Amino acid sequence: MDIIVLEPGTPESNVKNIIKKLESKGLKTHISHGTERTIIGVIGDTSKVTEDEEAAIRAMSGVENVVRILKPFKLASRDFKKENTEIKVRDLVIGGKKIHVMAGPCAVENRAILFSIAEKVKAAGATILRGGAFKPRTSPYSFQGLGEEGLKYLAEARERYGLAIVTELMDTKDIDIVLKYTDIIQIGARNMQNFKLLLEVGSTNKPVLLKRGLSATIKEWLMSAEYILSRGNQNVMLCERGIRTFETATRNTLDLSAVPLLKQITHLPIVVDPSHGVGKRDLVPPMAKAAIAAGADALMIEVHTNPEEALSDGEQSLKPNTFIKLMSELKPIAEAVNREL
Repeated sequence: MDIIVLEPGTPESNVKNIIKKLESKGLKTHISHGTERTIIGVIGDTSKVTEDEEAAIRAMSGVENVVRILKPFKLASRDFKKENTEIKVRDLVIGGKKIHVMAGPCAVENRAILFSIAEKVKAAGATILRGGAFKPRTSPYSFQGLGEEGLKYLAEARERYGLAIVTELMDTKDIDIVLKYTDIIQIGARNMQNFKLLLEVGSTNKPVLLKRGLSATIKEWLMSAEYILSRGNQNVMLCERGIRTFETATRNTLDLSAVPLLKQITHLPIVVDPSHGVGKRDLVPPMAKAAIAAGADALMIEVHTNPEEALSDGEQSLKPNTFIKLMSELKPIAEAVNREL
């Protein structure tokens, strides 16, 4: 009894009665208004609901059907919501016909470099500026980001160049300050199963970009998304950024088969980050093209005006001229799959 399908035109009073009945069983609910039907998603351990109790709910006024979802991820499942979720970010819509490109440096290094990159990626057609103000690094001696100073630079670049911004949140203690500046909260691969952090961002209505963990299965990834959704934040997009395998020729193994598979089992938008997926700038363009062909709703690409001097991930960052060329080459591929760039 994980989804309750309501009859068309069910009065609000009946909906409230159904919700009250479910809550009396210790369950929580989430309502989704589809194009044809309104459904109530039931959150909690529904295995404790007896057959007689389920039959009683089926008999309530306004209930058309009761459906069990066998998947452990319920709110992220297409069984819960058939239509693709479209997420509004300022004046953009992610998950619709238009494919958006998030571009920028791995880390915000200083104002001048960020503004130079923002100007160039905007001119090339990017709609979202990426950049880390807080950077999780393997080595404690590597550049860790500028913190709030970096967030201020991102916000200033947004106003000057008309780009939405996405930046990473690493710690629950920083959530208020990141919310103050960003348009999309990024949860990085290393924090994919930081459940306390997921619950915190789930309590906001800010769009969340959830990156796949280094060794996470698709099920584990969707269960992490479920943590966010279960708190009420339905603005979640999934980002494939490569997984760790036995292969060492590339930084990670970019799992593009995950894109069409996810399109079958979840309604959430799918983003692909080929930069982290391969770790080598000459491999980024072909994988970006393949990602669009596979059905990605957005791309995240690292761009730097001087990759050789970048404080983070210079080896996988495209130079602006290469990025401009790539953007022009992506357009016919998007058109071929009935999308636009």
